Amino acid sequence: MDPWVIGGIVFLIVILLVIFFSTAVRIVKPWERGIYIFLGKHRGVLNPGFHIVYPFAQVYPIDMRTQTWDVPKQEVITKDNSPTGVDAVIYIRVVDAYKAFYEVQDYKLATINLARTTLRSVIGNMSLDEILYNREQINAHLRDVLDEATDQWGVKVEAVEIKEVDPSPKVKQAMEEQTSAERERRAAILRADGVKRSQILEAEGKKQSAILEAEGKRQANILEAEGLRIATILKAQGEAQRYRIISLGSATLTSKALSVLSLDTLTRMADGQATKIIFPFEITKLIETTANYLGVPVKESVSEDTKYEDIEKIVGKADDILGPIPNYEDIEKETKEAKEKIDEKKVDLTSTEEKKLFQKPSGL
Repeated sequence: MDPWVIGGIVFLIVILLVIFFSTAVRIVKPWERGIYIFLGKHRGVLNPGFHIVYPFAQVYPIDMRTQTWDVPKQEVITKDNSPTGVDAVIYIRVVDAYKAFYEVQDYKLATINLARTTLRSVIGNMSLDEILYNREQINAHLRDVLDEATDQWGVKVEAVEIKEVDPSPKVKQAMEEQTSAERERRAAILRADGVKRSQILEAEGKKQSAILEAEGKRQANILEAEGLRIATILKAQGEAQRYRIISLGSATLTSKALSVLSLDTLTRMADGQATKIIFPFEITKLIETTANYLGVPVKESVSEDTKYEDIEKIVGKADDILGPIPNYEDIEKETKEAKEKIDEKKVDLTSTEEKKLFQKPSGL
């Protein structure tokens, strides 16, 4: 046989072997599943690893990892007729490669479109405030709705997150004005509350000041009255003792001695600069007694010396009539007892009720 013919046959065999191995060997990656189709028929799902299939068979890889897809931004009219731009991110994972390939033409495109329509439907049934404050609830609702719809495609929706809620410019301006007004209202309330508390504390301070001032005046008046009382008693007792001494000293005086003392008193009164002199006794009796004493001697009855014991028999004992004369220790003790009685009646500024008046108020 011609060598050229043999060489051609060998070359053809080699070509056929290369084509066979290049089309019959399939390697499926660890995160993929392979859809095996030969001559228009489904031959199975290939797991990760090395596989030999029919030559010219078709193997379509399906990614089984969690995939992140963006839902394009779209304008939605909310329940309160507020135009709002909303976009989102969905996290999906293929759990059944057979359904993901045969039950839907393009599970990625189908899932994104379903997410857009579902997002528009959910947002349209809520007000703008609910959308802004209930994102977690919206995310959970979208995930449940999409997961139920994509289950027949072998796709599981793991999570849905709203990326941005963008109201129209006029709505944004109105929201900013509302926020500003709310903050001004809170500031006005805080200022008014501060003024109120300040006035209350000031009034309570004036009240306490007036109470303390009145209590001080009362204590001063009590002490002054107590001192005046003790001084009056002491003065009266001193006068009584003086009269006691005078009475004892004058008990033995004769009428002549009394006349001399009276004339001596008149002499001292005349030495003054007064133009009028008032005599508190009958002066004629004094003149008559003096004339008799200086002129013709008159028989005068001389009284006997009166003893102190005889006077006590007539008027009684001096201690019983005048009372005891207090010494310095008795006066000091009485003053101390009066002061202790006043201190017991003082206003107790450390009481529980008055402590509350000076406590600082909360939330300032």
